[in-house]
Amino acid sequence: MNGKVIIVDDEPHISRNLEKVIPWDMLGLEVVGTARNGVEAHELIQAESPDLLLCDIRMPVMDGLELVKRIRAEELDVDIIMLSGYQDFAYTRMAIQYGVKDYMLKPIPYDELTGVIARVMNERRQKRLQRKEEERKLGRMIGLAGEKMLYDILMDYTDLSSDHWLLNGDESRISDRTYALALFNYDVGAEAAKDWREWSDKERKLWNFAICNVLRESMEQLGQAHAVIQTRDGEWCVLIEQAGGGQTGSSVPFDREAVQCWAQDLLDQVKKHVKLKLEAGIYPNYVSAVELADAYKTVQRGMQLATECGDEPIRFHTQDTPGQSGAEQAMWGIAERLVSGLKRGDGVAVDAELREVSAQLQRIDEAAYGRLRPMLHFFALHVLREMKETGLLRREQEDQLWRKLDKLYGVKDLIAMIRQLSDAGLERDTRKQSERSMLEAKVYMDRNLFRDLSVEEAATQVGLSASYFSLLFKQTFGCTFIEYVTRQRMDKAKVLLVETPKSVAQIAKEVGYSERRYFTKVFMKYTGENPTDYRNSRMPAGALSVEAEQE
Repeated sequence: MNGKVIIVDDEPHISRNLEKVIPWDMLGLEVVGTARNGVEAHELIQAESPDLLLCDIRMPVMDGLELVKRIRAEELDVDIIMLSGYQDFAYTRMAIQYGVKDYMLKPIPYDELTGVIARVMNERRQKRLQRKEEERKLGRMIGLAGEKMLYDILMDYTDLSSDHWLLNGDESRISDRTYALALFNYDVGAEAAKDWREWSDKERKLWNFAICNVLRESMEQLGQAHAVIQTRDGEWCVLIEQAGGGQTGSSVPFDREAVQCWAQDLLDQVKKHVKLKLEAGIYPNYVSAVELADAYKTVQRGMQLATECGDEPIRFHTQDTPGQSGAEQAMWGIAERLVSGLKRGDGVAVDAELREVSAQLQRIDEAAYGRLRPMLHFFALHVLREMKETGLLRREQEDQLWRKLDKLYGVKDLIAMIRQLSDAGLERDTRKQSERSMLEAKVYMDRNLFRDLSVEEAATQVGLSASYFSLLFKQTFGCTFIEYVTRQRMDKAKVLLVETPKSVAQIAKEVGYSERRYFTKVFMKYTGENPTDYRNSRMPAGALSVEAEQE
């Protein structure tokens, strides 16, 4: 694609000569207009957004220097080469002051001008490529941070508000956009998943990583903002931002057919590249960020309770999905409260929920009794998966329980298994162990603030799954992993700004940000000031900052 040029000169024959003599095609440029004064040129610039301006200085109505002054005041992105028949140093000095790329005297030496244009445009193209690369790196950093935040939102670990200090710059889109939500799940309790259950933890992690990559690469083909988040072993949540950047409460309708099409494409891609068959559950409306946790739980519950889905790989789920009885909904609530009690190590709460299981079974009428065994099977399966995810089971315990669940047990056997699951979860001194793990994690995180630190890395360091680590971290420190890391980095940056002569760029790298621009955005949202102003306002009188010394 050619760049655009505008020629500005009050002498028409000079403009015509410049159009004809300069080899514009060879330079990758196209003359899109000529103007006789600064006013006409300004209108053309606004209409055409040119890359280059060849501009005379002395013209009627508005001269060249006044035009350049206006261009710079409006921060228009155009490079300028000045042409003048007056050899006056005052003009040259003013042109340089306004950032003009070059200054040439008339009569114009066309060969020399061609070389100057080639140099200026080459510099412009290089600068553009560099800017795109910086934006790509920054976008990736924002994307990674955004996915970490979205995970905390899905798990209901964070209170989301539009003025949250962590929502800075492009990340603020998380709170004011709406999303389509789809949950992709591998039926780990199915007969076909027996091989998967025998894999080592390392093999499962590699498999989960491969699925994530396939989902991400497939989503990138859509060209819309999205996130792929592994919510637990064998389960992934895919969020896609509403087309057109829809705001919360937008009247744009939810296109079930379109969402189902991209969900089917994702299922096909996973089957093609990883050779595994997943199922998908979709929430049938766009949801805001504050509604994501409820939508995720609704779809997850719907997929677990859809015991009669047959071979249908994609289903839509709401809180009142047809086919789900009140008894099934009640059992799901018991399962979630039971898991919550196990995670807290609360034996009293666990016993209360086990009694509620028995009471609920006694209330089930004859019509629903036929669904009792599959309902209990999914109850036990959900508790087992959650306990595995949160590290409450040793590997040998997990293997033993899987083997039992694979057999065709009756209702009494399933209830006994649920009790056995609960006993296994309470067997370890969870509270003391959790406290030790979190203290160890905190020390590790504080030592590694200078580099990109992920939840997965910190969790692995203390031998926990990422999801259980995130839960324990929030319970222990009252904030999410990313909130804690960012707060520690900002506090360290404040100390370095005031107590050391290091530049802002050096400090950014020292606290874990490779991009100064991204560091500045986070710092401003956290403190209300940019780093340089923060430093200058707290330095002793007469002291000079590094940036000021360099200027």
